[in-house]
Order: sequence, then structure tokens, then C-alpha cells
Amino acid sequence: MGSNDTRNLWLSIAAGIFATFLLYSYSQEKKAEYDKRFGSTKRVVVAKEDIAEMQTVYDTMVETKEMPADFIQPDAITVPDEIIGNVAAVPIRKGQMILKNNLLTPGPDTGIALQVAPSKRAVSIPVDEVRGVAKLIRPGDRVDIFAAVDSGKGVNQKREVFTMMTDVVVLATGVSVMNNIPRMFELDSTGKNLTQIALTGDTKYTTITVEATPKEAQDLFYILSTAPGNLFFALRNPSDRTIPPRMPSSTSDTVAGKPIVAFEQTPVMAAPPRVVTPPVQQRPVPRQQPRNRNGFQTL
Repeated sequence: MGSNDTRNLWLSIAAGIFATFLLYSYSQEKKAEYDKRFGSTKRVVVAKEDIAEMQTVYDTMVETKEMPADFIQPDAITVPDEIIGNVAAVPIRKGQMILKNNLLTPGPDTGIALQVAPSKRAVSIPVDEVRGVAKLIRPGDRVDIFAAVDSGKGVNQKREVFTMMTDVVVLATGVSVMNNIPRMFELDSTGKNLTQIALTGDTKYTTITVEATPKEAQDLFYILSTAPGNLFFALRNPSDRTIPPRMPSSTSDTVAGKPIVAFEQTPVMAAPPRVVTPPVQQRPVPRQQPRNRNGFQTL
């Protein structure tokens, strides 16, 4: 590289640095002018699209945007993670700042429908201390559901207990809904003062609402309509998501350890197939031609 090329290279670098300095100076001057006119800016969360009332807010529906601090309302949301999963209390238009009073925490106020996964159904089952793990089940837990079903009549009647559903999500216990703030307020006996009740230790509930497929819901409704006390819950570890192989039903014989004897049935001899003889078709008798007295046929 010659001396002229080296000089041109350094001149180009110097010109680039100088242009960058001018651009930075211009931007800072404009920012100072903008701040003087509108004040400093602040990043807030705005709606990236129209959000309907009672619609769950997801991360793809919001974005952050720089806005003048003087134009930002005090209860505006600045961190998107604070509102993901909440529910819009009012319609929110595209580009509109999202405020805290525009949102609701999923719970009794928003209903349980938003907690149910698509293609699933919510089913409530009555429980007591024995069938509901001493009422230690909480919203968000996972349980297995067992059913006791009677079959047969008289001396042939027997009861079978089998695993009906596994790894089932508990949506609610009583009125305590999953993802809800774990407290509620009630009036005291005088009806004047509010008392706060922690739902994390609530054992007064009498129903457990679970998530089920339509077929599972139909089976649950059948048992609830015939013997609602024959459904039992078993609490799972939250990190245990394995589905064990289906176990054989438990009966009085299996619980007592009696061997299951399979009675062999005497085979029934099938009757020999009936042979059907087709009818013999008779050949038609040829018509006799008239003859004369000499024995010749007449034409």
C-alpha cells in the first residue's frame, strides 16, 4: 500500500469519526430539546393489538414503548412480566398504555373458565376428609382419582376399585381458584367488620374441581349420579408426571390375596352343517305327434 493510499484511509476513518460525532451531537441536542418540551421519557407497556374484555393477556399481545414521563399515568405498567397471565377487565385498544386497574388476577372475579385448558372440561366432585386426603389438596395440585363400582346382583354382586384418572389438575378447592390471590375477606358475626381468611390453609371446602376430557367428565357424572361417595383422591408429588401402567381392579379376592381361579367352560359341540340337496330337475316329456292307421306320422 502506497503512502497516498494510507493517507486516504486515515482521512476516511477521521471523516467517519467526525460524522459520528456530529450525529451524536445532533441527537443529544434534539433529545435536550425534546426533554425541555415534553420532559424526560420513560418506558411503559402498551397493547400490541386490541385486547378484548375478559381476555387473558399473553406476552405476544404487549410491548414496551418510550413515552414522555409527563404523559404517563401513575399506575401504568412498566414491566411486561407483571401482567402476563392476567385478565383484561376492560377492552384495551392497540397502542394504549396498560394500567393496573385495567387488569384482574384470575380468580372468582374472572371465573374459572379461563383456567380450563382448551378441549377440557371442569368437573366438581364432593369430598370429605377421608376421600379428599384430609382436605390437604390445594388448587394447582395434581391427583389421581379412583372409583369404586358395584356390579352384579345378589350373591354375584361384587365391588371393584380401579384407577379412573391419573395426573389430574386441580382447578379449585371450593371457591379458591388456581392462580388466585390466596386470601379472601368475610364479614364477621356482627356484619360490620371484615376479616381476612388465608385460603392456603382452608379446609372448609366441600368440593374439588378438576380438569377432565369430555369422556372422563361423562364417566364422572355417571358415578356422581349413582354413587357420589365412591370417588377417592390420591395426591401426587408436583414433580411426578409419570403415567403408570393401568393396574388390574381391586376386589375382595385380590385384597385378601386369594388366587383367581378361571373356570373352564365345557365346549359346546357345534351341530354338523346341514346338507341341502338341490331338487332334481325333470326333463320335459316330448310331445307325441299324431299317427295314421298305417303308423306313419301325419304332417
